[in-house]
Amino acid sequence: MKAPPPHVREVRMSVRRWISALAALAAIAVGEGALAAPKTPPKLVVVISVDQFSANLFNQFRPRFTGGLKTLSDQGLVYSNGWQSHMGTETCPGHSTILTGKHPYKTGIPANDWVDPVTGETVYCLANKNNRPADPIGGGNGPVGPDNLKASTLGDWLKATSPESRVFGIAGKDRGAIAMVGHSGDGVFWWREGFGFTTYLEPDQKAEDRLAPVLGINAELKARFAAKPPAWTYTTAACRALEGRYQVGGETWRAGLPPVRFAFDNSPFLDEVTIEGAQRLIKDQKLGGRGVTDLLAISLSATDRIGHGYGTQGPEMCDHLARLDRALASLLATLEDVPGGVVVILTADHGGSDVPERLAANGYPDVRRADFGIIDRLNANLKAQFKLADDPIRYDGSGLYIVDKDRKRLPQPLRGKIARAAIRQLGQEPDVAAAFALDDLLNTPPPPADTPPELLTLRERARLSAVAGRSPDVAVILKPGVFPLRARIGGAMSTHGSPWDYDRRVPIIVWWPGASGQERFLSIDTTDIAPTLAHLIGVEPPADIDGRCQDLGGFAVAACPGPRPTPAADLPPREEFRWPWQKSPVERQ
Repeated sequence: MKAPPPHVREVRMSVRRWISALAALAAIAVGEGALAAPKTPPKLVVVISVDQFSANLFNQFRPRFTGGLKTLSDQGLVYSNGWQSHMGTETCPGHSTILTGKHPYKTGIPANDWVDPVTGETVYCLANKNNRPADPIGGGNGPVGPDNLKASTLGDWLKATSPESRVFGIAGKDRGAIAMVGHSGDGVFWWREGFGFTTYLEPDQKAEDRLAPVLGINAELKARFAAKPPAWTYTTAACRALEGRYQVGGETWRAGLPPVRFAFDNSPFLDEVTIEGAQRLIKDQKLGGRGVTDLLAISLSATDRIGHGYGTQGPEMCDHLARLDRALASLLATLEDVPGGVVVILTADHGGSDVPERLAANGYPDVRRADFGIIDRLNANLKAQFKLADDPIRYDGSGLYIVDKDRKRLPQPLRGKIARAAIRQLGQEPDVAAAFALDDLLNTPPPPADTPPELLTLRERARLSAVAGRSPDVAVILKPGVFPLRARIGGAMSTHGSPWDYDRRVPIIVWWPGASGQERFLSIDTTDIAPTLAHLIGVEPPADIDGRCQDLGGFAVAACPGPRPTPAADLPPREEFRWPWQKSPVERQ
């Protein structure tokens, strides 16, 4: 493996020293009363993931929040530089990091879907053929369950320590609920249009038993929508000012409310019903009120659906965030009444960006959709070079699978030879920033746990998403602002999934009733959430987690265990250290 350049290593080590020093100062500040007086650990932990809620989006709209997001922003510990450090910034891998404390290369979830190397079939990240859906509608992602998640979660650790504790998850998407709750939860529920909240059934389970916690909210919502179907109209005049018309795929697209193609699942109402469902679970299950610690995971999916369908900079996202702000205020009001106390962490599974055509019109002329002719050129050249009868490349949006005529992976050594040839050709493509063979990534040691996420190299970001038997044979990284999706009104007009900071950087906010607020600008990772909460509620995480405990300062618990010191041999002598820009060009080579 090629090590990072010396100047990268020097910057990393210096940043680590600065982080340690500033963390010590922060601890002193906390001790002097920067936060509310310490209180006993809470009996309810609520973890909220807002799908596709980038740090950019949070910071952009932060001054406009007046409800729940304002409360969290003003009263919580705000880590404005949280990170999903890996390359494959998609929903399933992002959710898998939040409550496992592990990056996707350990959770086993590199993407929302992957190709089975033996059968050639596309596999959904949480597919489980042994299970069945609890609703009769069919479709969706088919039978699901947590078996593909190769890591345990905070909920699993809690149930092992305290079997009487209750662990629930509720979401707009199945992968949002299941990937955060894990293997031992008391219930996971997600929204199915035309049915309500549903779940999965293991072979010996009955639908009426598994759906019991949501039967009441399902009946209530069904009656309400039958009496008055939801209509998406403006709640604030400021959002109307963002209306516009753009040329997308040869057609004129009107950005405005109501959307041309309105669907409940692609609207703010998806998050509103999810929050209502969460409130009912808190009340009906007496979460936080039974003398033991409970956990509720909430995944809010509408921001992602709206970001894909309409982008992040239009009236649709503007109005949605205003509605989400209001809905979260209602949730926080419910949580303030939990008798055992509560702590809330809000973050995101990944970031996102705007519709390329609007970005180009608003001052970013280099933003564009990818040239899909790349795949045709690759297949033509590789077929000729290796004298193949069939196209060897199958592209899935994040990388290349090298396959035979039945779309099954080719054996070695031919697969490796084709991968290396493909990488050489990709190096000549103007849309491509980098490409890495899976075998090389799997042989690359993961970066040290204390490496600041913003200093990870592209290879290291790709390594954190590399899973044997699931990841593509060649990871392809497009240049910043190049989107791997076709222009189609009514479909996904914008996306995420890149290793660039607009897709990786997310807010991480910690709040409890009575917190007085604090800005924490240094970087932390979403993998830090699980060990932090585990320390707070007194459960033990596995020894091989990637995340590190963060001191919250507001609770009467011992400080987090200190990070392992960097061996002195790895640090340059102080008198010899110089920043890269202090060195001559020859020294920097």
